Amino acid sequence: MKFKKIVCVDNTGLENWAIKKLGKYSAEDVEIFKDYPENDDEIIKRIKGADCVLVSWNTQISKRVIEESKDLKYIGMCCSLYDESSANVDIVAARQNSIEVRGIRDYGDEGLVEFIVSELIRLLKGLGNQQWKNEAVELTQRKVGIIGMGTTGKMLARMLSDFGMDVYYFNRSRKSDIENEGIKYLPLSELLQTVEIISTHLPKNTVLLGKDEFDLFGEGKILINTSLGVPFEVGAFLEWIKGKENYAIFDGDGSGANKEKFEEFSNIIISEKVAGWTKEARERLSNKVLKNIQDILDIKKDHIL
Repeated sequence: MKFKKIVCVDNTGLENWAIKKLGKYSAEDVEIFKDYPENDDEIIKRIKGADCVLVSWNTQISKRVIEESKDLKYIGMCCSLYDESSANVDIVAARQNSIEVRGIRDYGDEGLVEFIVSELIRLLKGLGNQQWKNEAVELTQRKVGIIGMGTTGKMLARMLSDFGMDVYYFNRSRKSDIENEGIKYLPLSELLQTVEIISTHLPKNTVLLGKDEFDLFGEGKILINTSLGVPFEVGAFLEWIKGKENYAIFDGDGSGANKEKFEEFSNIIISEKVAGWTKEARERLSNKVLKNIQDILDIKKDHIL
């Protein structure tokens, strides 16, 4: 069982071996684009005649694209799919047009955790251009709060706990497994008043921190964000970052569209690279995207695609 035609509509991040393997799932030659389309017209043109489209998080597959792509049966997101509101594919429109959408998860977490620990140690010890306190300090016994206890949050909580940190978390639902390991749950307002460092791990388009939350967090604190975009009100953050001994750490995704604005502050540390985008992450991504394709073909093997 095969799709009629597969199109990679942008630079999906798939490894070369995975792109070659796509051929076994497509009756026609697979069409590969390595850049990012500028608008819906270009996307529609690229996927014309395709019944399977693969897309990275960089490209929006809108309602218009879906409705004008009459052959489309499957959209494979080469990126995380947490919920409909944070997806770069209009999943509601896809469902209304009987188009299956599948994403992947848990492929870049290891790299993100390595980045967070590395940059935090550099800041606390003054190994880079900035140092948090007048004297170098250790992770040991520092109080850290993790906001968003998904896969990355759990990995980070365990690692920081092993360093001797006092780890707390806030999540919209309690996580008994991590609490059984000694990680303490606190309501958001209480967490912000308790910890010295927060690390946010939230879905795209989630805004959780505003002026009131930053006021509770206070001065002499560190905020780390490796979420896809900023989970806070930018104006409130810019006021908070002016506080004494306040610092922020972002990877390439974490600053979102605010990179130039944030670069004006010496106490905001921004990586040019996306921390979780490693060779190993691309391997995991590729395997999971291919598995989704195989699974959807297995499900539909008794139907005409």
